[in-house]
Amino acid sequence: MKKLLLAGLIGTSLFAVSCSSVKNAENSQNQRVEYLKLKGDWQIVSVDYEKGLKIKPFDEGADAQCFVGSHWRLIPNNYTGAYTLNGGGACPSVTQPIKFEVKDGNTFMFKKIAAGTKAKQNLAGYSLTITNQSTDQFSLVQNVPFDGSTVQVVYNFQRTGMK
Repeated sequence: MKKLLLAGLIGTSLFAVSCSSVKNAENSQNQRVEYLKLKGDWQIVSVDYEKGLKIKPFDEGADAQCFVGSHWRLIPNNYTGAYTLNGGGACPSVTQPIKFEVKDGNTFMFKKIAAGTKAKQNLAGYSLTITNQSTDQFSLVQNVPFDGSTVQVVYNFQRTGMK
């Protein structure tokens, strides 16, 4: 009788653990599906923030409005990509390789990769929140410290190719 009771407890425990593993696998798969929606070519169609401020995101030395019209290529298979600022006026012409990942389904993290270096050599990066995601658009929200408070900068992306 004790062996039967022990076998029942072990069976119940294994069943509970296997159900938990299935649930975790489903959550991971759902996050991966959302993550893969970012694959392709994107353009920033607008950057929203308190206009009276001078915001220079991602250490490019350029005003946030220079990112309007910029092209972003995201390749989730190998977590790489690049963005290109078009230049013109006070805006520089820049093509910047990046390494990125998505954490918890809605945190977009990336770091710039300098020529001749590996991603693991660069410890600094940026963390933004993904919002309003659909097949052909999404927004990234960046919280930028400014004069003791935080300013939200919203980058609105539109798909331009490669779904």
